[in-house]
Amino acid sequence: MACGEGQRQRPRPSRGRGAGRVVLLAAWLLGLCCRAAGERIRYAIPEELGRGSLVGPLARDLGLSPAELPARKLRVVSAAKKQLKYFSVSEESGELYVSERLDREEMCGEAASCSVSFEALVENPLNVFHVHVDIQDVNDNSPRFLQDNFELEINELTSPGTRFSLGMAEDPDVGRNALQGYELEANNYFGVEVKEGEDGKKFAELVLRRALDRESEQSVRLVLTALDGGDPPRSGTAQLCINVTDANDNPPVFAQDRYRVSLREDALPGSVVLNVSASDADAGTNARITYGLGKMPAKVLEKFAVDAESGIITLKEELDYEDTRGYTLLVEARDGGGQTAHCKVEVEVLDVNDNAPEITILSVSSPVPEDAPAGTVVALLNVNDADSGENGDVRCELSGEAPLSLVASSGGSYKVLTGSALDREQASEHRVRVVARDRGSPSLWSSAELVLEVSDVNDNAPVFEEAAYSAYVSENNAAGAAVVRMVARDADAGANGRVSYWLAGGSAGAAPYVSVEARSGAVYAQRSFDYEQCREFTVAVRAQDGGAPARSSTATVRVFVLDRNDNAPRVLWPPAGTAGPEPSSSSSSSVAFEVVPRSAEAGYLVGKVVAVDADAGRNAWLSYELVQAAEPALFRVGLHSGEVRTARAVSERDAAKQRLVAVVKDHGQPALSATATLHVVLAESLQEALPELSERAAGADSPAELQFYLVLALALLSALFLLSVALAVLARLRRAGPPAVLRCLAAQRFSVPGAAFPADFCEGTLPYSYNLCVAPGRALPEPAWPPPPVPSLPAEELLAGEPCGERSPSPSAGPAQPPARPDAPQVCKPERYRSAPSPFFFPSLCSD
Repeated sequence: MACGEGQRQRPRPSRGRGAGRVVLLAAWLLGLCCRAAGERIRYAIPEELGRGSLVGPLARDLGLSPAELPARKLRVVSAAKKQLKYFSVSEESGELYVSERLDREEMCGEAASCSVSFEALVENPLNVFHVHVDIQDVNDNSPRFLQDNFELEINELTSPGTRFSLGMAEDPDVGRNALQGYELEANNYFGVEVKEGEDGKKFAELVLRRALDRESEQSVRLVLTALDGGDPPRSGTAQLCINVTDANDNPPVFAQDRYRVSLREDALPGSVVLNVSASDADAGTNARITYGLGKMPAKVLEKFAVDAESGIITLKEELDYEDTRGYTLLVEARDGGGQTAHCKVEVEVLDVNDNAPEITILSVSSPVPEDAPAGTVVALLNVNDADSGENGDVRCELSGEAPLSLVASSGGSYKVLTGSALDREQASEHRVRVVARDRGSPSLWSSAELVLEVSDVNDNAPVFEEAAYSAYVSENNAAGAAVVRMVARDADAGANGRVSYWLAGGSAGAAPYVSVEARSGAVYAQRSFDYEQCREFTVAVRAQDGGAPARSSTATVRVFVLDRNDNAPRVLWPPAGTAGPEPSSSSSSSVAFEVVPRSAEAGYLVGKVVAVDADAGRNAWLSYELVQAAEPALFRVGLHSGEVRTARAVSERDAAKQRLVAVVKDHGQPALSATATLHVVLAESLQEALPELSERAAGADSPAELQFYLVLALALLSALFLLSVALAVLARLRRAGPPAVLRCLAAQRFSVPGAAFPADFCEGTLPYSYNLCVAPGRALPEPAWPPPPVPSLPAEELLAGEPCGERSPSPSAGPAQPPARPDAPQVCKPERYRSAPSPFFFPSLCSD
């Protein structure tokens, strides 16, 4: 596999090549096992490989052929960007190479194992694989003492077996390549022993084998050698200079040989770590103890300090758990005689949650169509926290309302998926924050914004603002006038939301009335409307978008034509064109008269003006007003009923013939009107009125003659009244029979044979009835009777000729017999009238 090839890049002695092949074979087998286990690829290479050295066939191990590489875009990514500088992948072959010299000691320090992890990212489809490269140690470092010379002062009374700590040598290599032991130059007094601490590190102790004699030998110089276990082994040396001092029987003694203390990494500089103490049984200067730190690495001496007098150990610089998790301090106690004692202080650094998680967005697929199925991968990201334990245990979540979900993958990687269907009309883009939070106390967190755009799909039909529109247009409008503007909105974008309007039908015959503009939706009138012909109609308008396939919806427009006052009132009764009587036997026109008895009291119904208006509403509300009369105070007309009644009692001084002119007005703006002329004859009976009418026909009377006639008529009426009273009294007195005068008065009024009466002309067309009586021997002309008004029907139905009951004759068809009122039967009583031949006929009120 590639591990073997990577090792062949570095020449080794013949003895090391066999071991290298074994290591490569084990790495190759390990890579196969890891590849079969899942999405993790593992390689093993030795350190110190040169730039361009082959690590392994990454594309082949991922199952990619060289032909697929341009499309799949294989590349390596990592949340820890400093690890990417060591490796690169070939775009042509897909093989993984070393980009920079690998120094295991620089990369991993004193760690027993060293590895680099990163991700291999391929696209089309998007996937991620985890690659783990183990860096194997090479014996490229020799053991090195912290100082080249050690000076010791040993009292001559020092007992054999006394031990003196010499510290330890440093070797950055690990395993067998690390420090294995110490050797001391041959001498008569001292030997060296190797001690191993709990952390596995080996340090040297100088052991006095034989008592010293300052008088025979004041100093001893020896060479101390440190050896590792490499092949070949490497070594380092230091010089020992041992000075023999005068007797100081009792060395200092620490209360404990080993101290253990824990310190949080956020402890401030100046904090007290520990207070060590030692005692000396001697007195005087030999018992005066001073404290100091022994020979230790520089980074330890930079962090801690000890007070020489009190033995208080304090912190000099800030700690970093992620850099070093523990320190071992060698504290020395020296008395005034030069004897020393040593103890170890093990400082454990406690992790503090001082590193927030780091979020790296690896890839984002944007925009996403709104019809993408749920579960579509839209983004890949990686989260890393430099802390450990719960402080480095990170949980990720999405903050914000968006149809997205977060699914954890291996190695701190996460996939962002669509959790439900997307809808661009509700949100054209989704902005969410990826929040990574560790489980420390207090918890730290970090966030990164993820923006996902949603592309449009034609999934919405146009929607009208109203399902049904109502428009009101006054009649007689101009062609092309705007009727209503219809607005339909489409929630889609672009061509999918561009709306066009079309006519899609409507009520019968409505299409020629209006047209619709395709872009704006404005409906225009194509012709002038006439309220009397068409009062309302309905059309349907379809709104269609420009999508493929297109979507549409339909709304209806109901157009109401408003009435204008363009029709004047039409008088049905009395007939139009009646200006006055023409007393001529050859006249072919008939003139209607109303006969009012002179005994009529105030409120007597003289007649009724009947009119209709083809308009509607206020334009058809009619009012009546009397504008001309010979005796204005004698008559009045109902404002709304049109009934002409006497305003006072009729007197003998009133002229026998009265001409009334009434005007009929509607309530339109401006108001239209029509006039009606009504002729009234004041007489007790028609026979009484005929002479007056004949005289009037012969010539007009002067005012003086008229006044004379009135006085004469009043006198005659008074005499007639007195005579009637007298005859009545005589009739009571003479029960045998009425006198001859009464018998004469009771005779048949129409004594002329052949007196004719029209058949049931009492069936009237007004709320009161009329009877027509004519002179004998004359033919009854056909009068122009008006069609019967029906107050309950609107004026337009009267104009249309369609009453609610039976069919009325049209104006051109001539008069027809109107139906009789069932509640008011009429009976002609010709005996009420005096028999008098006359060339005229006059309608009069019939008795009930």
